[in-house]
Amino acid sequence: MKKFIILFILSFSTLYSQTKVGSTAAPFLNIGLGPKAVSMGGAFISTANDVSALYWNPAGASRLESNGVSFAHTSWFADITLNWAGAIINLGSYGAAGLSVTYLDYGEMEVTTLEEQDGTGEYFTAKDIALALTYSYNLTDRFSLGMSVKYINQRIWHTTADAFAVDIGTLFISDFYGLRIGATISNFGTDMQLDGKDLYVLYDVNTDIHGNNNQILAKLKTDSYPLPLLFRVGLAKDISITDRHRITLGIDAIHPNDNSEALNVGGEYSFNENLFLRAGYKSAFTDNSEEGLCLGFGLKYEVSHGISTSLDYAYQEFGNLSYTQHFGIGVKF
Repeated sequence: MKKFIILFILSFSTLYSQTKVGSTAAPFLNIGLGPKAVSMGGAFISTANDVSALYWNPAGASRLESNGVSFAHTSWFADITLNWAGAIINLGSYGAAGLSVTYLDYGEMEVTTLEEQDGTGEYFTAKDIALALTYSYNLTDRFSLGMSVKYINQRIWHTTADAFAVDIGTLFISDFYGLRIGATISNFGTDMQLDGKDLYVLYDVNTDIHGNNNQILAKLKTDSYPLPLLFRVGLAKDISITDRHRITLGIDAIHPNDNSEALNVGGEYSFNENLFLRAGYKSAFTDNSEEGLCLGFGLKYEVSHGISTSLDYAYQEFGNLSYTQHFGIGVKF
């Protein structure tokens, strides 16, 4: 157990000794999903105990011991909406399988040109989507392994880019006071390159020659960009105060390939496993980050034996960008 703690501390120290900011495709893949996890500051890698484990740590899916479906909606900036839906089927001794979809809609925007800067009368849309198929298995009563295979698509008007990626997660429940240790690698996959009929243009090969064909059909070439590869390692622990009162604490160290390293911390208070209050802080120690305080709550109601519904809400501060709100509903059966 001490080796795991030392490894976590060393990993954390290494992360903060370097800062690397760059550009990647499909940054929407790193938007936190599910109000429960978001309200805990994204410190959810070692908890991952609801359907949103499909996003945070696929290894947690086989620990749910039930079937579940969940839907989450996020009101993002500039009238952008983010929707996520997931389902987990418990396969008993064979583990668990899951399916999820992420859909980011930028809304409708007016087409403008240099000649018609007030608009041409046309409108275009931009959308991002990710489909993921997950399998998780408990190798032992303490160690779980999970993997998700994803198809990713970005579209702006008539131009699209596609990619495939995998997420790999592990979850270990130690014998050291029930401390949980989790680690994930997300979005390891192919590069993305935009292509489509919007890239075709009429081109004059030599503008110094008069009378030549200045209407040659040509195609613009776009660069390819990697996906936002993300490595996360975390610790979490449940603290039972009485039979009705429980506190869960979590901390995650984040190492992305397109931003500086960060630390997420958060916690949840549970009363009778029916009422939940949550708080956290996201992207601590990150340079120029607008993210910060996260708050939220959850309600759970048992419809009948073995069937329960849940309602969750999260509020996340974004500095100069104001805030975002996250809503979620779920059913376990």
